[in-house]
Amino acid sequence: MKDTVKPYKNSNLSKKEQVAKMFDNIAGNYDFLNHFLSLGIDIYWRKKLVKKLSKQSPKNILDVATGTGDLAIEMLKVTPDKITGVDISNGMLEIGRKKIKEKGLEEKISLQEADSENLPFEDNYFDAVCVSFGARNFENLEKGLSDMCRVLKPGGKLYILEFSKPNIFPFKQLYQFYFKYILPLLGKIISKDNSAYNYLPESVSAFPYGKKLNKVIEKCGYNKAKDHSLTLGIASIYIAEKWKDQDC
Repeated sequence: MKDTVKPYKNSNLSKKEQVAKMFDNIAGNYDFLNHFLSLGIDIYWRKKLVKKLSKQSPKNILDVATGTGDLAIEMLKVTPDKITGVDISNGMLEIGRKKIKEKGLEEKISLQEADSENLPFEDNYFDAVCVSFGARNFENLEKGLSDMCRVLKPGGKLYILEFSKPNIFPFKQLYQFYFKYILPLLGKIISKDNSAYNYLPESVSAFPYGKKLNKVIEKCGYNKAKDHSLTLGIASIYIAEKWKDQDC
């Protein structure tokens, strides 16, 4: 990965602390901005991830960087026994808990503050571990992937939904213009955070995707890592399996 990209360039806080602060700041507008700025395509992407997850039918699922719980709620379609969502932003978790309570889903979904690099769970505990648009926010990607591997049962699967980069002309150029100039401006106006939506395209640009990310995933205790492109390459789903005899 390139030099570490942080939300607030003039801050001495660590990336982890800055990311938590950023999401606390934008939590109230996060869901609206997600759907508005992506024209609702983010909903379709999560549904695609859940469709792939349904082929495994996991019963105990961990959702890392759960945010406001949209993916956790969507994953109930695979009828698991339990979904645990973790995030470093209390602001995001508070909104997620309200949504879950309003929908009467508290027996199925629980949310808690936790760090992807130091997960408070025992080894070999979950059937599946998912992270949706959160992996590029890890302070240490390999450490986060390795700890997710640790809590995953042997033979269990990792699912990552993350932005990538389209390569088809002229869609690539149109997307880059929107992502670099229009999206940050709209995000700044609505969220009132001057940095959050500049950080988004910068963090995507610095993050590995495709085969490069597959290699990082396999380096951290997984095998058979594969990427599945979505919407002309704007996003990708990565799926990998924990080695049955792997000690992460």
